[in-house]
Amino acid sequence: MPIVNILVTREGTTPGADRTTDEQKAAVYKGIADLLFDVMGKPREETTVVFHEHGIADLGQGGLPLRDYRASRA
Repeated sequence: MPIVNILVTREGTTPGADRTTDEQKAAVYKGIADLLFDVMGKPREETTVVFHEHGIADLGQGGLPLRDYRASRA
């Protein structure tokens, strides 16, 4: 049984959105199940996808809090 973990920041993809919508998550779940079936022959009904959303303060990149890293690259 494939288990796929998706980790994203808790930021929306459109202005004013503060998280991934249920509709977007559903599309990700279907897309991952379809991809694993198409590429590896894994049955869709056996594929589990776990969606993790994290606050931006919970992540770091390049040795910095993610917010500071992004500011340094802007």
